[in-house]
This record gives sequence, C-alpha cells and structure tokens, in this order.
Amino acid sequence: MNLHRFRDGKTIAVLLVTALAVLIIVMQFAPTRSGFTAKVTNSSNSAGTAANFTCTGAVGVDTSNALFAYKLTEASGAATATDWSGKNANGTYQGTMTAATPAPNACPRDAGSSYVLNGSSSFVSTPTSVKNPTTFSEEVWFKTTVAGGLLIGFGSNQVSTSGQHDRQIYLNTSGQLVFGTYNSTVQVVTSPKAYNDGTWHHVVSTMSPSTGMSLYVDGTLVASNANYVTPENATGYFRIGYDTISGWPGAATNYYFTGSMRYAAVYSTALTQTQITNHYAAGH
Repeated sequence: MNLHRFRDGKTIAVLLVTALAVLIIVMQFAPTRSGFTAKVTNSSNSAGTAANFTCTGAVGVDTSNALFAYKLTEASGAATATDWSGKNANGTYQGTMTAATPAPNACPRDAGSSYVLNGSSSFVSTPTSVKNPTTFSEEVWFKTTVAGGLLIGFGSNQVSTSGQHDRQIYLNTSGQLVFGTYNSTVQVVTSPKAYNDGTWHHVVSTMSPSTGMSLYVDGTLVASNANYVTPENATGYFRIGYDTISGWPGAATNYYFTGSMRYAAVYSTALTQTQITNHYAAGH
C-alpha cells in the first residue's frame, strides 16, 4: 500500500471539511446586502406632512385666532399682501414692493421669496380697523443691519402717520427690540441683546390682562412685565414696517424699517410659549 498517497488524500479531505466550516461561519455572520421592497401606508396619507415642518403649517395651526396672516412672499411689484388666515384681510404694499430670495431665507422649507423694505417708503397697511384690542399677539420674521425702525404696530391711521400709536415692536438705536404700549405713561419691555446683526430673527409680542406684556425672540422669552396689563384705549390699524414711534425710548429719527421680512401675523389671543416655540422651530 502507498501510505504517502493515503496520507495526502486524508489531508485533502480534512482541508476541504475545514474550508467548508469556515465558509459556513463567514456566511452566518457576514452582513447581508440583499435588496428588499416595502410599502408604508396610513389611513390619512399624511406621512411627511407634519404641521410644524413649515412656517405655513405652524402658523396655520393658529390662524383661527388670527386677525390676519401674511406670508409676504408676493413677487416684486405686487400691490396686495394676501391674507391666508381665512379672514380675507388682505394688506396693501405701500411704496416700492421688492421681493428677493436670500440664502439662507427665513422659513427655508417654505417656497417663495421675502419682502425687502427700502427704509424710506416700504410698508404694509391693513384693511380693517380694530377697536381697542386688549389681548393680542404680533409676530414677524425679520433681518436687518440697521438699528432703528418699526417692525409692527398699531396706529390710528391706515396709511399716513398716526396721531395715536401703540402696541408697537421696534428696533431702538442700539439695535435692541422694544415692545411698547401706552397707559397714561409709556410702558416698554426691551430685549437685553441687539438684533441688527444681518441674520434672520423671529419676534413675537403678547399682551393680555392676565399675563401683562411679553417679548419673545427666536422662541425664547427675553423681556416681560406682568404689571403692564392695559394698552391705550384706541381704535386703529395694524401696520407692518412703518408708523411713527415718536416718544418711545431709543426711537430712531427714521421710523421706516430697513431690511427683509417674512411671515407677519396678528392674533386676538396671547400666544403660548409652546405655540411660539413651534412657530420659531418651523422656520429655523
């Protein structure tokens, strides 16, 4: 018998068995790369349409209490700021209406441009007078490098300079945000920081007899006074981008806002912290 040949055959058999065992182990623990398909369904076909994903969705949740809501995304030369709150309170672009799409834009997941205000003639007037709103919220996204100018406020005249002016958010000459009302004397709350830094910011003011005056910037409460519960008793129009702010602390000599805006709204309620956080998060 040729023992050498026998040993070689036995060796080969052992090697084959060992190789097969290794192959089985590798196949057992190696990551799979198989293709697969899947179908996801729900009863409302609402996947990926969470309300707070966009500013349109976030503000849209609260438009039942809005006096008006403007996206400010119309094309250059437009005359009308469309109210999408369902109240049919379309605003009017005064002066030159110019649109631009900066990068980044406020509310970047929303289509459309922003409203560029030139600081000398641009503002939005509203169509309907409101009698003495004592509970309200004002909201707007803005971007500017200029310290001064009215963002949003309430005045006795629809277009011309108002004799009575109240419930105003403006930038002072230091670039800080100020929320002011009047009740026999000036009542203001002021942000500690300046916001004329050329980046987008979200500002909300709220007032009610139960909570007083509050000022929120970028989703955070930055100033408040619970003792300021009553604004001036007046009937007037909300204005965006211009009205007199004469007599308010730190007011610039030019009352026009210079910069860009997007998504302005006024509500007949005091928005909660949760609502304000949701609005900011949707546009950030």
